[in-house]
Amino acid sequence: MLRLTDHGEPASPGPGLAARRRQSWASRFERGQGDQARDGKRAARAGDGWEMVSYLLSGMAAYGGIGWTVGHFTRISLLFPIGMLVGLAISVGWVIYRYGRPHELGSPPKGDDR
Repeated sequence: MLRLTDHGEPASPGPGLAARRRQSWASRFERGQGDQARDGKRAARAGDGWEMVSYLLSGMAAYGGIGWTVGHFTRISLLFPIGMLVGLAISVGWVIYRYGRPHELGSPPKGDDR
C-alpha cells in the first residue's frame, strides 16, 4: 500500500514509529531525525526565542515550587530562592545543550574531516 504525506509525496521508507521509540537520542541525531541537520547545524525557527524563555521560566517555577514546598515543611525559607537558582541553572544548561552551536566556537562538528 502506498502512503502519501501531506504534500502528496510518498512517505519515507525509514523505520516506523514503534522502531523509533526504541532508538536512543544519540542514534536519532546521528541519523538526522533530531533537531539538527546532518551537517550539525540547526536552522533557527520563528518560535525558538519564546521556547528558550519558556524553558527558563518553567525551570525556575518547577524547582522554586519544589524548594518552597520542602522549605515550608522544614521551616527553612532559604530553600525557595535556592530552588529557583537551581532551576535556572538546569534550564540554562538545557538551552545551551539544545540550541548551542559548538561548531561556531572553533570546534568542528562531528564527522567533519577538515
